[in-house]
Amino acid sequence: MSDEDFMRAALEQARMAGACDEVPVGAVVVLDGEIVGRGFNQPIRRHDPSAHAEVMALRDAGERLGNYRFPGCELFVTLEPCAMCSGAIMHARVARVVFGARDPRTGVAGSIIDLFAERRLNHHAEVAGGVLADECGRLLSGFFAARRGRTLIA
Repeated sequence: MSDEDFMRAALEQARMAGACDEVPVGAVVVLDGEIVGRGFNQPIRRHDPSAHAEVMALRDAGERLGNYRFPGCELFVTLEPCAMCSGAIMHARVARVVFGARDPRTGVAGSIIDLFAERRLNHHAEVAGGVLADECGRLLSGFFAARRGRTLIA
């Protein structure tokens, strides 16, 4: 499967978040070409500020793999990770992070800062951004437009 295929799986997770009236962000963890963890944003319904899509996918992968470290794994997420999620990704030793849309407000994989490139930190994941960025961005824009009571013209 390609990066686009895995991002489409993350988009499915994002749609699940949107269906729960959560910000539509989804993530999947991949090992050796297979999805081993899935997650979507759910901080509101779980009353948990750490329940971002990336963290939920890492938790799911940890349960399935029986470990808290994921060397060789890739994480695909529809929105550029925030500082909290990037920290969790680094602690989990994820090898590669692939995201869809950039987040100019809280993204730390190049938008605000690039934590993954910070030499003083002890783990560095490879990062690729912009995979299906338009589709990921439209999902988010549509969600927020609907919340404001406006229809988004695509």
